[in-house]
Amino acid sequence: MKTIIRITGMVNMNRDNEETLSRLRLRRKYSCVVINEHKEILSMLKKVRNFVAYGDIDKETLKEMIIKRGKSIEGDKKKLKITDEKANKLAEEILKKQSLNNLEIKPFFRLHPPRKGINTRAHFPKGVLGDNKEKINELIRRML
Repeated sequence: MKTIIRITGMVNMNRDNEETLSRLRLRRKYSCVVINEHKEILSMLKKVRNFVAYGDIDKETLKEMIIKRGKSIEGDKKKLKITDEKANKLAEEILKKQSLNNLEIKPFFRLHPPRKGINTRAHFPKGVLGDNKEKINELIRRML
């Protein structure tokens, strides 16, 4: 499973790149999606790699992200709290390649800006843009 986090904003962005980010459901800065790896998704990532950070997520980080930042589809009117058991079940279903559209939570997560800051201009070894591989889990934990 790939996790994609939008790092840059919308100012002075090419229309094609903005459309690609919108199709990935990354419409705001610091929004995050968890998706299956397909050749279409990988080509979209290749196109917008200068604007996003992506990598492979582990189960514990996914569970923590669902508990803290997961929102119910019904909206804020009912204020449904996601419990630890429910988050564990949802994390297992997501890692089994089930789509977030079929589950009870929204298909994207809105994260905070990372604690201790990030370098948004450089690619992975020096900054956060591009493929972060397993280091994406540390970045997500800093953004929760």
